[in-house]
Amino acid sequence: MIKGYVNIRQLKKILLLSDTHGYIDDRILNYVKSVDEVWHAGDIGQLGVTDLLADLKPLRAVYGNIDGNEARISFPENNSFNCEGAHIVMTHIGGPAGKYTPRVRALLDQQQPTVFICGHSHILKVMYIKNRQLMHLNPGAAGIHGFHQVRTMLRFEIHQGKLQNMEVIELGLRGKGLTQAVEGTN
Repeated sequence: MIKGYVNIRQLKKILLLSDTHGYIDDRILNYVKSVDEVWHAGDIGQLGVTDLLADLKPLRAVYGNIDGNEARISFPENNSFNCEGAHIVMTHIGGPAGKYTPRVRALLDQQQPTVFICGHSHILKVMYIKNRQLMHLNPGAAGIHGFHQVRTMLRFEIHQGKLQNMEVIELGLRGKGLTQAVEGTN
């Protein structure tokens, strides 16, 4: 570092996705190029998906309930980490926002994160949970399998422990654009 130089940026741009179920396409990959890190909240489907993501940007991920042994060996069930002053806990199945499963309640009691991330429901949710003083994030589903109608992800920045510039990214209808698909492979 050059003497007297101060890095005024000190923020990270994050792309958060979940429930790809083995599917990734150029639309997702183009958004990956615009961020500093990618976080995947489980139900990866095929490790080819995370391989493509990790080839472009640093990746943090957890395995989901549909993921097999390779994903479970490669990624944890719970991922707890700090990013730009925010304490993050990510797992795949969390339960409804603020009405968490007993396993997740115990995890949150122990970790006391400022941001909790889950997937599984295929329902996009961004909500502040006042009694836990945490931001709950579920990016919905970026894949083409499931009951969701619109494929979604979240993009945001973390600066001095705070989330800012949150964007919902809609990737189109679940069944559209399949000719442009790049299927992840093991």
